[in-house]
Amino acid sequence: MIRRGVVTDAAGLAAFAARTFAEAFGDDTGEDDLQAHLAATYRDDLQACELADPTVITLLALQDTRIVAFAQVRRSSMAPACVTVPDAVELQRFYADRPVHGTGLTLRLMRRALEAARELGGRYAWLGVWERNARAMAFYRKAGFDEIGFTHYLVGSDRQIDRVFLAALSPVGTQQATRSHENHRTGPA
Repeated sequence: MIRRGVVTDAAGLAAFAARTFAEAFGDDTGEDDLQAHLAATYRDDLQACELADPTVITLLALQDTRIVAFAQVRRSSMAPACVTVPDAVELQRFYADRPVHGTGLTLRLMRRALEAARELGGRYAWLGVWERNARAMAFYRKAGFDEIGFTHYLVGSDRQIDRVFLAALSPVGTQQATRSHENHRTGPA
């Protein structure tokens, strides 16, 4: 089941998000930087604020009552310089437990996240993904995103490079992103 997160999900979401972030990046990030990032990003109170924010839509994928994946979409003016299209909404977070990789759940969650981006007024969705996460980049390409550039992302004091991906959103009523290069020129990556 996929449903919208509510404020009462904050503690469970914070724990899940911190755990999956640490699993994804912990081996390649210093412990102090990792802990600083987790404390600054995934506290219960911060998740509660994001869940209550009308410019953020959080989607939870559940098995029974346990979170197994989540996506967080936000309307923001903080896009990197390589995102030059109007009405671009950020797919800020997209994490899944390893056992659900390849089951189809993440593609269903992505479709719902893109619907949420349209709901927030987006004609495009963008995201940043760590340059060393080849599996995630392949998944985002499969979901209709194209790489358009890069940005930097701080994990504690560790400055990392994220590849930036963009997808043109299909009109309301359809469920897939349109390959962004079919709608505009994004320039070299």
